[in-house]
Amino acid sequence: MLFNISFLEWVGYLGSIIVAVSLTMSSILKLRWYNLLGAAIFSFYGFAIGSLPVGLLNLFIVLADAFYLFKIYSINKSIISVSAEFYDAYIQYFIDYHKKEINFLFPDFISQTLNFNDTDNKPIVFLLLRNALVAGVFVATRNGDKLIVNLDFLLAEYRDCKPNELLYKKDIQQLYKNYKFGI
Repeated sequence: MLFNISFLEWVGYLGSIIVAVSLTMSSILKLRWYNLLGAAIFSFYGFAIGSLPVGLLNLFIVLADAFYLFKIYSINKSIISVSAEFYDAYIQYFIDYHKKEINFLFPDFISQTLNFNDTDNKPIVFLLLRNALVAGVFVATRNGDKLIVNLDFLLAEYRDCKPNELLYKKDIQQLYKNYKFGI
């Protein structure tokens, strides 16, 4: 006993604290992992003190978190990148629709787009798609043999699902080959 609180009560406090901390996470992936851990501890606590509602509810939360974590980690199988033109109507609509968030995350991007009229420095654009739905947009320009990333924007619901890993890990060789960058 510590501070006249039994070990079992400390387990309950620990589970509660971890669940509370999980709700402060801006990353859905971290939220799910912390929430799963906290709910598992709190479920154990509920069953240990004989409280079926606490134990069963938190066991359900553990299963729900595990299900969604499985979905998140298997998501990369359905992500593809599609080359596009910067001034295509859809790209412009997508950027304009998300302008407020893009300006917040990439404050210099909108002012940089003025330079994209230079045909010698044509932007390289990819749409990142998940299940044929747009998850984000990637815009870059060349500076000699270097690739300057101007925008790497993902919709909030895809930010932890790592669709940009497709571009940076799998498609990077294609970028070098198609746009003749030095390695």
